[in-house]
Amino acid sequence: MRALSGLMALAFMAMATPGFAEPRAAPGYDVEIIRKPGAIFAGLAHDGGALLVTDLADGRLYRRTPDGRFIAFGPILPHGKDVIGDPTGPYRVARRGDNYLVAQGWTPADQKDGPNDHAVLEVDESAVVRAVSNDFWNPYDFALFGEMIYVVDAARNSIERLSGDGAKVSLFTFARLTVSGQELTALSPTEFGDKRHYETDAVPTGIAAHDGRLYVSLFGGFPFVAGSGRIVSLLDAGKVNTVRIEAVDLNAPVDITFDQKGEMLVLEHGTFDQAGSWTSGTGKLISLNPATGKRQTLLGGLTRPVAVLACNDAEIVVSQLDGVLIFLRHAVKPRP
Repeated sequence: MRALSGLMALAFMAMATPGFAEPRAAPGYDVEIIRKPGAIFAGLAHDGGALLVTDLADGRLYRRTPDGRFIAFGPILPHGKDVIGDPTGPYRVARRGDNYLVAQGWTPADQKDGPNDHAVLEVDESAVVRAVSNDFWNPYDFALFGEMIYVVDAARNSIERLSGDGAKVSLFTFARLTVSGQELTALSPTEFGDKRHYETDAVPTGIAAHDGRLYVSLFGGFPFVAGSGRIVSLLDAGKVNTVRIEAVDLNAPVDITFDQKGEMLVLEHGTFDQAGSWTSGTGKLISLNPATGKRQTLLGGLTRPVAVLACNDAEIVVSQLDGVLIFLRHAVKPRP
């Protein structure tokens, strides 16, 4: 049931209520919106002066050049819909040495299980070099720290540590999140009592290494109660670990990173309409100061955002499942 709950969490990510919403930047910022018709964008990464983007629609990796062109490279990876209709494929990508690492999702429902499914893959400009490990259920994101690869398995609710030779160690399994019955009475007043507490899967979806700790976004499982998501951290050493809560009261935090000033950037997927879909325009990008806890919404009005990348002090990129890239930049003051 726990694996099914995690699967449901990611499946519902592909659904949104009808409506039109445009991203809104905080004062002092400008927004540029890039649309690629038919794309289902997911992972983002740096590659020199280019931007790497994964596309779940065709299982490809793309390099967006400084002049705005999308150039496909690497192999066509397994892609399609899973058993609940959610797009699966290359969730995340990162440059490592001469090649690239890819977090490849679970097997599409209409295909047979293969060696490149539910895996962390090493690929080059044209082919899969090797499966570093395919001993996952749904590896959604990873972080590089030295020679190690830290992977969040969204279905197992765990952090797994991979070495270069593919040896895997389960570093931590997240406990279920507690939700009060009062928050669930709107869903079903007769089924949920307001004085009881209920549990949902943690569903880790984003991971970042920063100052010797691993930071993880816990998306939370169905019914995706508003404010039930959180950010936690733990030491990256593979010893007995205690989770430290870094931020609470978040709406389905799907990704996390840090900018060059050390500010935590948290991407909220949004709020869930209990009729069965995500509400358009409720996603946000939040800047959070780890020392003071101060929050600022940098970008609102997002629909199904899934990844955030801090390029430099002046630019942040967000990807959405509807084939949209959003570039957030400091506004240029007009010359007097």
